Amino acid sequence: MKTAFDVIADPNRRKILDLLREKPRSVNDLVDALDISQPGVSKHLRVLRDANLVTVRVDAQRRLYELRPEPLAEVDEWLSSYRQLWEGRYNRLDDVLKAVQSTDDSEDKPDNIREETDNE
Repeated sequence: MKTAFDVIADPNRRKILDLLREKPRSVNDLVDALDISQPGVSKHLRVLRDANLVTVRVDAQRRLYELRPEPLAEVDEWLSSYRQLWEGRYNRLDDVLKAVQSTDDSEDKPDNIREETDNE
């Protein structure tokens, strides 16, 4: 059985997951939304279903596929360390931008206003 990492490595399966995140869809809905043949979409859905990333339910005469986000928790957990890395970098960038902005603000003020601000 493939892991969630193996399954989402394919860009077409990620597109299908993105569409299913919005709402449940039939195979034909997915074919219309993607540039993939019906057999191709069905193959991707089988892989997603085998990995428990989607479920299927019968609605009258059609099958609706729905996202199951729980298996993606493993991916989210793995990404959390990278998220922390990027948040630290964004925080440092924010500090630099604030410092540059405060320097620009004080340079744009006339001398008499800059002195009043500095004395406060």
